Amino acid sequence: MKSLRNTALGLTLGVAGASMASMASAGELTIATVNNGHMIEMQKLTPVFEEANPGITVNWVTLDEGTLRSRVTTDITTRGGQFDIMTIGMYEAPIWGERGWLQALEFGEDYNVDDILPAMRNGLSHDGNLYAAPFYGESSMIMYRKDLLDAAGMTMPDNPSWGHVADAAAAMTDKDNGVYGICLRGKPGWGDNMAFLTTMANSFGAQWFNEDWTPALDSAAWNHAVHFYVDLLNNYGPPGSSGNSFNEILALINEGKCGMWIDATIAASFVSNPDQSQVADVIAFAQSPQAVTTRGANWLWAWSLAIPAGTNQAEDAQKFIEWATSADYIELVAETNGWGAVPTGTRQSTYDNPNFQDAAVFADAELAAILSADPENSTQNPSPYVGVQFAAIPEFQAIGTAVGQQMSAALAGDVTVEEALEAAQEAADREMRKAGYY
Repeated sequence: MKSLRNTALGLTLGVAGASMASMASAGELTIATVNNGHMIEMQKLTPVFEEANPGITVNWVTLDEGTLRSRVTTDITTRGGQFDIMTIGMYEAPIWGERGWLQALEFGEDYNVDDILPAMRNGLSHDGNLYAAPFYGESSMIMYRKDLLDAAGMTMPDNPSWGHVADAAAAMTDKDNGVYGICLRGKPGWGDNMAFLTTMANSFGAQWFNEDWTPALDSAAWNHAVHFYVDLLNNYGPPGSSGNSFNEILALINEGKCGMWIDATIAASFVSNPDQSQVADVIAFAQSPQAVTTRGANWLWAWSLAIPAGTNQAEDAQKFIEWATSADYIELVAETNGWGAVPTGTRQSTYDNPNFQDAAVFADAELAAILSADPENSTQNPSPYVGVQFAAIPEFQAIGTAVGQQMSAALAGDVTVEEALEAAQEAADREMRKAGYY
């Protein structure tokens, strides 16, 4: 079993400890979160928590993905103490937990921690301690307009080849009517374009690092994958793809402008909701494409709530997390908005619920994608790291961000694919040498 690399290298700042304290008043929680639909719904339902817990009030700081990651990372490494609860994911939780930056979470029997899907529980833990509780979990899969594919006389199998995906994108593209065959992330960021592009590269046989930790971005597999990605989006994607990430593409597909989208399974509840999507009744689902392997072709992630070590609001923060990530909260959302709109990907009880099964046409595809993702075996050839769409080492955040900027520049046509990969390799090599890996 691979393990997180236990190193202090690459860290420039000390451990957040007892001196770190929230700047909020007693009974006042400040929570940093991402501007995704399920998080926005959690904010709307927060008065239910406040009513049940007199004396506790909640202040929200809602940010886009890239800004959120930057703000919470800066806050926890500088002991800024701005937040009592942070929304983080599977990359941060085990690394920050190992370093003592997060408080281990312990829940009562009623919370039923064993109901949390093992893939999510394990990905948010280190050394047997759970350091973040999943609010929603996800893998990635294909979401496509079956009406357009039927009109083209084509089908979409599970795990289609990337060649088949390109053919389908070509067949569904109708630029004169504002319909583009495929929409994919292009906005730079290790959790934006590189989350998707890493899974694509994995399926082409690529990996971030060789077994000796030297970067492998100069490989033929990366070159092939990035050329395919750039050509696919330039030929059949919407204009401005280098600036698109989850929320931008969600808007496009809900307006009927994307024939196909390969992205987070959590989007399925939005694109299949007739209150949000103009094409809800024609959306279908399939497992992620593969080139030379299905290994690492779909990611694994959970947006989760964690408590920074040293906050003065730890007890109240624990109460909020226990409420927001419970089965009771999922039922509250179901009572409010219907079972098709609940946060998914976290609890087995959700998938076992017949009401959810009836309401969520995507349930089987979503669960299959989550269960097939294997962070410890995500590349065709052996690699030294854990993670599907990232490498779980402290240095990856800087590397992934730098590489993402190069890939976005290549997509925009500002540099060639070869120039982008050469610069990416140099940036990764520089960071790994600085950290002392070789």
